[in-house]
Amino acid sequence: MDEVSALDKKEQDSLNISYDRFIRTTDEDHKKTAAEFFKKAYDNGFIYKAKYEGFYCEGCEEYKTQKDLVNGRCEYHQPKEIKKISEDNYFFKWTYFTKFLKDLFKENPNFVLPKSKYNEMLSFLNQGLNDIPVSRPKLKWGIPVPVDTSHVIYVWFDALINYFTYANPIGFWDKDTTIIHFLGKDNGRWHALLWPAMLDSAGYRTPNTIYVNSFLSLNGQKISKSLGNVIRASELVSTFGSDAVRYYLLKYGPLLDDTDISIEKLKEVYTVELANNLGNLVSRVAKLLEGQSTNLQDQTGTVPFRDGPEVNLESFRPDLALQEIQIKLGKLNKYIQENKPWEKSGEKRVTVLKSVLLDLLDLSETLEPFIPETAKKIKNIFTSKIIQATKPLFPKYEFRHSRHT
Repeated sequence: MDEVSALDKKEQDSLNISYDRFIRTTDEDHKKTAAEFFKKAYDNGFIYKAKYEGFYCEGCEEYKTQKDLVNGRCEYHQPKEIKKISEDNYFFKWTYFTKFLKDLFKENPNFVLPKSKYNEMLSFLNQGLNDIPVSRPKLKWGIPVPVDTSHVIYVWFDALINYFTYANPIGFWDKDTTIIHFLGKDNGRWHALLWPAMLDSAGYRTPNTIYVNSFLSLNGQKISKSLGNVIRASELVSTFGSDAVRYYLLKYGPLLDDTDISIEKLKEVYTVELANNLGNLVSRVAKLLEGQSTNLQDQTGTVPFRDGPEVNLESFRPDLALQEIQIKLGKLNKYIQENKPWEKSGEKRVTVLKSVLLDLLDLSETLEPFIPETAKKIKNIFTSKIIQATKPLFPKYEFRHSRHT
């Protein structure tokens, strides 16, 4: 498991993703927190012991009902045989929280986003919940059930508590803060329906929003370790760079619906939107301003880059934010073409170029959450005491062959 964890961190780090903590269910503080959480729910009367007979998908590490299966197998792990098991377990009184969950959805229309996933979760809830096992008979791994060490806590009951393990010691969970979870759609029910019930059973607040992403697919199939059609972020980064891959996934990724990843589309986006629209603009302006100082007093820009993107980020739509940025880049390129600073001299030339310079500095701040390395480069270019022409931000080159093309 140490090897798998290290590989997971490598993939996240390749995309220049920042995080406060990379948490694992084997961390000692999590073991303690999960046991305490389980005990609270048990002491409050929401966990009891009974026999479970039914299906279990080892790929999902999830109990399944007959209606969950497709052709007698898990929807997400079709090659795997579904296991039928019969064992004593501790059960969570999920059915008890039906009204609580319905009220939560009714009072918070943005509790689950996007709206299609909200409707899907509410539909599942309206079909009726069943109490579910939250323990397994003692396995080689797992956190012992605090009231019966012959069992370990069921992996999903355990894993969801990871959020609490991180947030509670620093007081984050108790404060009047906004708590948002981002997750894949195969985990939607656990986060949107089980996790709030678990929290209420132990006397804690619920998150504000559960954002459920769809899937990336490759050649029409879900990317899956079990299917062996994995495309790693680090592979894409080695060819296109981390910022280009971040940009592509944030703008064309599966925010609303399943998205089929295309290397050819990634090449197109790299060339047209990044190398041409953005990179050429920065290089062009830097060349026109080469050798000049950045005295920006009494000067304003023409294209307010931050106006649209900020609103879209508040609604969790980085794709729309990046679309807005591209539109504004087009306006800025048009402004330069129409005002032709290369044909002007003196104060007229300075006025046009400094206006564009201020727009690019505004752009660098706007781009920072999306493509941080590029944003930093733009800022450094145009805040230097003396501006110098630089290498292209996104060099044009022949992309190396990819086995996934």
